[in-house]
Amino acid sequence: MRLEVLPEAGAVARRAAEIIAGQARAAVAARGVFLLATSGGTTPWRMLRLLAELDVPWSFVQLFQVDERVAPAGHPDRNLTQLEQSLLARVPLPPGHFHAMPVEEADLERAAARYAATLREIAGDPPVLDLVHLGLGDDGHTASLVPGDAALDVVDADVAVTGSYQGRRRMTLTFPLLDRARRLLWVVTGSRKKEALARLRRGDRSSPAARLRTGAAWLLADSEAAGSPAP
Repeated sequence: MRLEVLPEAGAVARRAAEIIAGQARAAVAARGVFLLATSGGTTPWRMLRLLAELDVPWSFVQLFQVDERVAPAGHPDRNLTQLEQSLLARVPLPPGHFHAMPVEEADLERAAARYAATLREIAGDPPVLDLVHLGLGDDGHTASLVPGDAALDVVDADVAVTGSYQGRRRMTLTFPLLDRARRLLWVVTGSRKKEALARLRRGDRSSPAARLRTGAAWLLADSEAAGSPAP
């Protein structure tokens, strides 16, 4: 895992945006497409607003969600609500190149299976994403793979539906898909994440995030989360 410690959350957001833009240009040059999945969070919304200002070949980007809360359209709990404001309203992503998780449907399991089918159609069978942006919860969760949930043990599906967590069920990409990604990009900020980040870095598998293969991972943290000053 490659670790970069930056002075504060704004610097982390900017660095993450620069990495995504660079990976997008490289992927399009190499393969003609950039397959990106993003998570939610305060620093990531800043990251996406900054990304919208950078040189990204949007015509060749296919954008997916890492996870989503089961809530009505437009609800503030939805990652999509912030994603639309932070990025989608600001960039020329072609129609049909953004793939929202279908969490408004009555049959969530069937909806998850259909999202997995979309991933296979666009990203190959099995799907391989170029870059997956991840956050890290205080309890060690990443995506919506939370401690104690049955989705942690899913090995035969790329998308799963969780039980209730913080008052909402979720739809999430699973470990098999995340482990196939060409690059993982963790964005971790704030002193509340200090212990969770330490557990991730030492490979403590009681932390869901630490169960991911980290050889292709890039971890950006501010000095508060890392527990050490930026160099």
